[in-house]
Amino acid sequence: MLTIEALTKSYGQNGSPAMCALDGVSFSVPKGSFVSLVGPSGCGKSTLLQCVCGLMRPTSGRVALSGREIFAPPPEMALIFQNAAASLFPWFTICGNIRFVLRRAPGSKAEKLDIAREALRSVGLADFAGHYPWQLSGGMQQRAALARGLAYGAEILLLDEPFASVDAQTREDLEDLLAGVALAQGKTVLFVTHDIDEAVYLSDTVVVLTPPPARVAAVLPIDLPRPRDQIGTREDRRFLDARKAIHALLRREV
Repeated sequence: MLTIEALTKSYGQNGSPAMCALDGVSFSVPKGSFVSLVGPSGCGKSTLLQCVCGLMRPTSGRVALSGREIFAPPPEMALIFQNAAASLFPWFTICGNIRFVLRRAPGSKAEKLDIAREALRSVGLADFAGHYPWQLSGGMQQRAALARGLAYGAEILLLDEPFASVDAQTREDLEDLLAGVALAQGKTVLFVTHDIDEAVYLSDTVVVLTPPPARVAAVLPIDLPRPRDQIGTREDRRFLDARKAIHALLRREV
């Protein structure tokens, strides 16, 4: 569904030396799959995600969605940032935040309200539709950001370390929520994380990147059955083997 081909991104202007962030990155994201990107801090994971969704133009290479090259953010994608609080409008209720992304979508106000309510229900926030973002915890704000992407109707969810700022228990809850929603709704997910355990737990495939300029060190399939659970899956020998392999790759690259 989504292909990244020899993607290169360099920065530099007005005579300053060019800095290469991405160098010939190539991999694919099949329809309905969950793919995670892991790599050393500063290796260009967020830059790659912005190139994938058309917010940033690559220096060379291409990103294609079902064979169609991406030059601008396509309606099939939704990008969910690390800091949900910064991306939610504080003057809108949670339901208002979700309805905002539907303002240009076809349908009546009542139909759009139903879509917003269903999105909130799917992430467990049905009872908080009238609350404002500042009245919710960090984990609930992240759920609201996910609900907004679901309401938008995106087929592909791009997530940039969305659980990095929450506590460990909330993080596990959000991981299970995301995995469950993606599986139930057939979403395609490209997920950026620093956490190896999180990548293995959530993914069908993990793409390991090198230090900058980022290249693909390995593309590792994760052979774990779904649905997964936080205790049993993490004790599975296949989980431990995948975790060990990714850790060894990152240590070798660094």
